[in-house]
This record gives sequence, structure tokens and C-alpha cells, in this order.
Amino acid sequence: QEAQTKAFFDPTAKELGITIKQDTTNGLDDVRLQVTGNAVKWDITELGADECARGSKEGLFEKLDYNVIDKSGINPRLVHDDWVGISYTSVVLIYRTDVFGDKGPKTWADFWDVEKFPGRRALSGSQATETLSVAALAKGTPIDKVYPVDIDGALQSVDKVKGHIDAWWTSGAQAMQLVKDGEVDMASIWNGRAGTLRKEGAPVSFSFDQGVLTADCVVIPKGSKNKDLAMKALAKFVSPDLQANLPLYVDNGPANERAFETGKIPQERIKDINSAPDNVKKQVLQDPEFWRDNLVEATEKFNNLIQQ
Repeated sequence: QEAQTKAFFDPTAKELGITIKQDTTNGLDDVRLQVTGNAVKWDITELGADECARGSKEGLFEKLDYNVIDKSGINPRLVHDDWVGISYTSVVLIYRTDVFGDKGPKTWADFWDVEKFPGRRALSGSQATETLSVAALAKGTPIDKVYPVDIDGALQSVDKVKGHIDAWWTSGAQAMQLVKDGEVDMASIWNGRAGTLRKEGAPVSFSFDQGVLTADCVVIPKGSKNKDLAMKALAKFVSPDLQANLPLYVDNGPANERAFETGKIPQERIKDINSAPDNVKKQVLQDPEFWRDNLVEATEKFNNLIQQ
């Protein structure tokens, strides 16, 4: 939040001569309550992309004006009538170099190979979309063929490794702590947390090879009292100029790839940013529309499987 305040909100407030007040949200449920109760207090809300896809289907958001918002540079998968991508997080494979040296697991197939890479493992137990995506990669699905996910095939893949998972993490902080304390030797982890471990000098290695890119998006809740102003602010947030500010503060990358053409991001920094063009090529981009239609059933099956 602090990074976005410095990167997007403060410059936008200054440029438009407005005050941007911030609030915390529990996600789509909060937006739904405000819209259906005719009590909309937010003008712009940031959500996970699969929540944006679901809220769009429910008609909870205002239509966006792409005459005001320049969508060029944003992946078409993240540009919709009533929502647009703002930033990316990646799920990456991290391992401890004090256990493996530089010969640790480099792919999800390696992570699944418990004989070649013995050791303690952790995967996300709370983000079914992410774990099923890496499970598809583990069984050899090419990155451009992961979506639409073969859910049953991915669940079978999880089932194969399930008995060797020492921890199913439920927050980014927990994943980071497990690796930091040496409670696990390898894990799935969000790139921002992995980058922090590296900066702190922990003996770890990770790359964006076979990472899974998940997007955050912005919407204007239906019934916003400042819709036109919100549209102008949103246009600033996703502009290449302000998007290029984000990597100055965090490893989570801009959704607008034209940010990398502004010259604002130091050259040596680009390799660490998950949405840099060369890093995007190595990763799977989650499909929010797929999860809009399949999330509930897939999550239920996934939860049942890992709890068995």
C-alpha cells in the first residue's frame, strides 16, 4: 500500500488537485455489500483479477471510458469493459542454497521429483488457483497451454506430491517465515517475499522460470459519487509514467509494459521485476475469466484433496 501511495496516489492527487483517501477492503464481498445496499462509499477499488471477473459478471462496476483511459501496453486479458489491470504478483519456486548449492529444483517437475530433490516442501494451501497452475506445469504442460487448466489433471498432479508437503501455507508472511527459518528447503512463494529474503541475505535462490503471474485490477463500484473524477484518477494509475514508479519501491511489476520504455526504471532493476518483458515470457499469466467460472468448484475439490 505504501508503494502504491508513493507510485500512484500521491502523484495523481497532486496532478489532479484532489485528495485521495484510503481504506482497507476484504475484497469483492465489501463492494457487493455497498453496491447492493445503495451505500457506495468508494470511488475506486483494487481487487484480485479473478474477483474483478466475478464482480463484472454480477454487474457491480461502472463501465470504464477508454477514451479517458489509455489501455495500450496492458495485456488484453486484463482489459475489460468495467475493469483493468494495475499490477502483477508472481508465484515462484524458491529453494535454500545451503541445502542444494546451485543445484536446487529449477522447475515444478523438479519440485515434484522427491527422489532427485529430497527435502522439506511447502505449497500454498489457500490459493488453489496458484497451486493448480503450478501442478499443471509440474506434469509437463507448456506455459502457453496451462490455460484453460485441466482441473482434474492438476488435482491428480497435486495428489502425487501431497504426501511430501510439510506445510500448506496460508499467507505470504508464513511462506517467507518457513523458508527463512529453514523449516522447509523449497517452496512456492510470492516474488515480493522471495525478493525480501534475498535482500536480507538469506541463502536462497529463485527465478521467474515457470512463474505464475497473477494480476490486481481496479474498478469503479457502480453508484460511485465521483465517477468522472475516478475515471481520470484511474487513467493516471495505469499510465506508463506512474506505472514506472512502482518498481522503484517493490518487486511487484506494473501491468502496463510501456512503463519499461519510460527510462524511469534503472536498467539493473529491470531483471528483478516480474512483469519486465523478458520475465513475462517465462511465466504463465493466470486467466481471470477461467477462474470466474471455475473457482468455486476447483477450490472445493482442492481443499478436500489436501485435507484428506
